[in-house]
Amino acid sequence: MSSSQEEPVIRDSRRIDPETGELRTPPPAEEESAAPAEEALDDAAAAQLQEQLDERTKDLQRLQAEYVNYRKRVERDRVAVRDQAIAGVLTDLLPVLDSVDKAREHDELVGAFKSVGESLETTLGKLGLEKYGAVGDPFDPNVHEALTHIPSPDVAEDSVLEVYQPGYRIGERVIRPARVVVAGPQD
Repeated sequence: MSSSQEEPVIRDSRRIDPETGELRTPPPAEEESAAPAEEALDDAAAAQLQEQLDERTKDLQRLQAEYVNYRKRVERDRVAVRDQAIAGVLTDLLPVLDSVDKAREHDELVGAFKSVGESLETTLGKLGLEKYGAVGDPFDPNVHEALTHIPSPDVAEDSVLEVYQPGYRIGERVIRPARVVVAGPQD
């Protein structure tokens, strides 16, 4: 080989010497000369990569939160549309229920018509329709429509004296208020 050409340098970076079996310590000169430049590059690159990773992680978290909110909103809207559709159908059936009640009051609800009326009431009950408004109930202007108010010495608070038309609700939502006569305490 020529003198201008350097011989190859072979560095054995094994921590244990294969000939003696003892632990090696790297020479301090090699470690100090190469390490600071590589560490400076590695630290800058690592910081940049960490910044990019943090940014993308935040983006993914925002997207995931938006998706979860979207799914909740769609489910809530779906339930609301279903409830509105059921309420619309039940509102249209209230005159039929009133007719069944009138037939029951006049003892005309007999035979096959009786079973049809009871089936209708049971089915609508399964859909969440609830009938309310009975004589003696405390008067609540949120769910009762007072047609007449009669002072009475027999009552301490406003209460339902007579029900002209029962009220109906689905859960807490009033479909039709009960039309009632109210008995109230005398002044």
